[in-house]
Amino acid sequence: MNENIVKIDYLDKEIYLVKTAHVSKNSIDDVRACIEEVKPDSICIELDSDRYEKMNNTDSWRDQDIVKIVKEKKVGFLLVNIILSSFQRRMASNIGTNTGGEMLEGIRQSKELNIPLVLADRPIKATFSRIWNNLGLFEKSKLLVSIIASIFDDEEITEEDLQSLKEADALESALQEVGKEFPVVKRILVDERDQYLSFKIKNAPGKRIVAIIGAAHCGGIEKNINKDFNLDELENTNKRKGFGSLIKWLIPAAIIGMIVYTLIVNKDAGLSQIKSWVVWNGTLSALGVVLAFGHPLSILTAFVMAPITSLNPLLAAGWFAGLVEAFVRKPKVKDFEDIAEDTSTFKGFWKNRVTRVLLIVIFANVFSSIATLISGMEIFSSFFKNF
Repeated sequence: MNENIVKIDYLDKEIYLVKTAHVSKNSIDDVRACIEEVKPDSICIELDSDRYEKMNNTDSWRDQDIVKIVKEKKVGFLLVNIILSSFQRRMASNIGTNTGGEMLEGIRQSKELNIPLVLADRPIKATFSRIWNNLGLFEKSKLLVSIIASIFDDEEITEEDLQSLKEADALESALQEVGKEFPVVKRILVDERDQYLSFKIKNAPGKRIVAIIGAAHCGGIEKNINKDFNLDELENTNKRKGFGSLIKWLIPAAIIGMIVYTLIVNKDAGLSQIKSWVVWNGTLSALGVVLAFGHPLSILTAFVMAPITSLNPLLAAGWFAGLVEAFVRKPKVKDFEDIAEDTSTFKGFWKNRVTRVLLIVIFANVFSSIATLISGMEIFSSFFKNF
């Protein structure tokens, strides 16, 4: 056993946590050595069923329906997933290995030795949804900018850097920084998954269990192993209720009310408000599609729909623009096959038809939100003058 393997005694079970960096060559050796020495009754891996399927089926991208993704409002989830996967692949490429190699080794050992395999992680869709639903608008914008910026960071990652990330003090320091910037993200992405993983691991079949986990989760699993948790609560993705949900309806209602009042007391000023709303929303949302290199019909769709959808929290201009783009420039099988390679570069995100649709949806919606703020302030100013 080496310093990357931690033993925990839980009731009558022996649990061996293999701390890994998900793109490290050494982690694969640690997994292999631990399983050979422990001869476990079960193997737990830090994957859910969706990621397990994608890891074992490299052609899974071919089954994606981009139109269905847009209609089901899963664009943000898919884009973030692609970005994070691309980031891990780039890190792995820098040190000449494959991302998730230690998980694949655990799967291989499970099959060869006929050892039960436990998918111990919370569904990734539940994790992303819980993060998104618990963030405010400013936090969402800040997080999105941070994620996009990180993927284009060209700093070289060495094997020594990855090994240092396995040290408890380095990880603790990194997580403290994440907690300061995004306390909600740290709680849901790390703390809650520590609880989920600890529950699944300690309930794995057999007396001797090997669990292959990211090093960041080791301390949390040790702390939570003797506690009980409700997995249904940890998987709950219902949006938080409160003022944030109410304000989504109050803002459009207030804008409509101010325009109607101004039209009554000063028709010209009211018409000017409507013009401001249409021009700002239509132009900026269309600009977002232009920046994503959208088709002219997609640009026109964003311009027409943005002034309407901005008054209805249940709709978004980007969805309509994205659907038009998907129909006019339908992604081909090759686009899905090339996602991994294309998203390794900045240019590739715009070149690939799949990710271009996702960018159109995101950009059109973001720019429409900015336009709502600008035109809303103009409408309020005009309303105040005529009140």
